[in-house]
Amino acid sequence: MIVAVCGGKGGVGKSTVSLNLARELDAVVVDADLATADLPRGSGADLHDVLAGRADPLEAVDSFGSIRILPCGRTLAGARASNVSELERVVDRLERECSRVVIDCPAGLARDVGTQLECAHVAVLVTTPTEAAVVDALRTREIALELDTPIASIVCNRATADESERLATRVERELGAPTAVIEERSAVDDAMARWQPVRDAHPDCDAIDAFEDVAHSIERCEKRLSGRIGVL
Repeated sequence: MIVAVCGGKGGVGKSTVSLNLARELDAVVVDADLATADLPRGSGADLHDVLAGRADPLEAVDSFGSIRILPCGRTLAGARASNVSELERVVDRLERECSRVVIDCPAGLARDVGTQLECAHVAVLVTTPTEAAVVDALRTREIALELDTPIASIVCNRATADESERLATRVERELGAPTAVIEERSAVDDAMARWQPVRDAHPDCDAIDAFEDVAHSIERCEKRLSGRIGVL
C-alpha cells in the first residue's frame, strides 16, 4: 500500500502526519519534497541521489528510532538532477520490499505533486481550520480524483477543542472522506522537534487516537483495494 500525504498549502502539518502514519502503519516514509524537505536528512544517499540514478532506494533508507525514512537532499543542484518520473519505480520497489510506503508530498499544486499522487493507491489530505487551507485541500482532492487516487482520510490539524466537532462535520462534508481532528498540542510540536512520532515521545497524548483513526481508514481502503493492487 502506497499512501500520499498531501494538502496543497504549506505549513499545515503534512510532515507531522506522514511521520506519525509511518509509525502507526509500520511503513517507510519517503520525503518527496525535492526542493524544501522537512523530514530529517540521513547519513548517506538520499532521494535526490536515487532519482538521479546514483543510489539504490533500499540502500538510501535510514532509521530514526522506530521510523524508517528515505530522506531527501537539501541542495538545488540535487533537486535539478532528480528525475521525478522515476519516483513511481522507487516507491513501487519500496512497497515490494517493505509492504507499506507513506509519501510526504510537497506543498502546492505543481507537476511533481500530481506525479506523487499518481504513484499512490490512496491519499490523505491535510488541512488546518483556515479557509485558504481548506480551499487548497479541495483543489488537491480534485487532482487526486482526476488521477483515480481515492481519498482515504482527511486530517484537520491544529484545531482548538471548541471547534473540533464542528470542523470535523464541515470538513467531512466538503471533502467527502472520514475526518480526524488533531487539536493544537505542545506534545505534538515537541515530538516533531525531536523527529519522533507522538506515540514514542508522548504516549499519553490524545493526538495518538487521531493518528490511529487515520491509519484504520487507510487499512480499510487497503482491504477494499487488495484484489486490484495485490497488497494482501
